[in-house]
Amino acid sequence: MKIGFIGLGIMGKPMVRNLLKAGHEVLAYDVIQANVDQAVKDGAKAAESSKDVAAQCKLIITMLPNSPHVKSVVMGENGVLEGAQPGTILVDMSSIAPLASKEIFEACEKKGVKMIDAPVSGGEPKAIDGTMSIMVGGDKAIFDEVYDILMSMGGSAVYCGEIGAGNTTKLANQVIVALNIAAVSEAFMLSTKAGVDPIKVFDAIKGGLAGSTVMNAKVPMITEGNFNPGFKIDLHIKDLTNALDTGHGVGAPLPLTSLVMEMMQTLRADGYGQNDHSALAKYYEKITGTEIRK
Repeated sequence: MKIGFIGLGIMGKPMVRNLLKAGHEVLAYDVIQANVDQAVKDGAKAAESSKDVAAQCKLIITMLPNSPHVKSVVMGENGVLEGAQPGTILVDMSSIAPLASKEIFEACEKKGVKMIDAPVSGGEPKAIDGTMSIMVGGDKAIFDEVYDILMSMGGSAVYCGEIGAGNTTKLANQVIVALNIAAVSEAFMLSTKAGVDPIKVFDAIKGGLAGSTVMNAKVPMITEGNFNPGFKIDLHIKDLTNALDTGHGVGAPLPLTSLVMEMMQTLRADGYGQNDHSALAKYYEKITGTEIRK
């Protein structure tokens, strides 16, 4: 199938590769030409604009940083809606505010374009190996229609409800991940300050109730001092901003999320915004003057 793909960043590039591996033809576009060149090198074809993508493809996937970027790409000048024909399907896999998804959906509906929101979890490693978790909101029939395509990029794709439900689910995911990393950082600073080897602590507790995918992924990074980004603090700040805004809008209290947000903002101010979100450990290292290392 011919698929349009807009947004070729850390996540988008490997997602395109997996679509190509599955036998699809991909027409790719990004505002950064080097990203387009890499996609072409991988086997995709280059488009001139988002409008050009929509004019040539009946199925379009967007993978962009935040709500304003998706609005611009879909609703703006030379955007998807300027080139799309009625019946086109837009799968927005960006992690954005649920209210923004609904606004974009309404604009699409007026043009006869069908849209679902399908944000992902798993970061760059799972985007590379095609095992991302995909959370979907919108028309169930559209979800069913594109399910096999989603599964060429992910390990699971779950229908969560009406438009915006995918992004609400992603926000819940991001709250849990952020709080989990903070808890891991706090606990392993405790063991380090008490003189207990953090690797031994990890080996002892990872199989019990405290064990988690987050701990398994992030403790090795923290103890090695490896904060190369799989998912950047700056992007997690974006997600927590959307979570807090959504929580305020629906009356859901998020006090722990607010606290971890302030920790991340401190790290951004210290110049660590482009680090992996496991660098939350650096917050504890800063205030104790002690590193969590094996």
